[in-house]
Amino acid sequence: MENKILISVQEEMKAPAFIDNVEDFVLKAMDKLKFHNEEVSILFCNNEYIRELNNSYRQIDSATDVLSFENDYVYEEDGVKWTAVGDIAISVEMIGENAEYFKTTPNAELKRLLVHGLLHLNGMDHGEEHIESGVEPECEMLVLQEKLLKELDSEIVIK
Repeated sequence: MENKILISVQEEMKAPAFIDNVEDFVLKAMDKLKFHNEEVSILFCNNEYIRELNNSYRQIDSATDVLSFENDYVYEEDGVKWTAVGDIAISVEMIGENAEYFKTTPNAELKRLLVHGLLHLNGMDHGEEHIESGVEPECEMLVLQEKLLKELDSEIVIK
């Protein structure tokens, strides 16, 4: 299946060293999720920028690790119909902070954030219970997230 990934970095921010490895991982994850002729945009930014997005769109005035914005805009290119399913914003700073907090590697954390964003763009939701309690509920989205991460465990995005 063919899909497109558009990757950008916040203006005035240096591109993270791992940026060239993101597309391959996301394409593999999209394939497992049965995306077909779909386009995803991914923005890597800092905590301040994602805080502004979080405040503007969710009225939560704090930084977060990942945000996703569904779009589902359909367009045609060279006779092929594509769906721009949406945008994912990831705080580069939060990758390291979360990895330390959850006692995992930055590689595992980035993959978790990417898959989490894709699942939201695929129409899934988990509610906010895990944020308030600090415990992830056994909901369909998070169960699927962990299943996909196990299947993609050998993939290296951050070396």
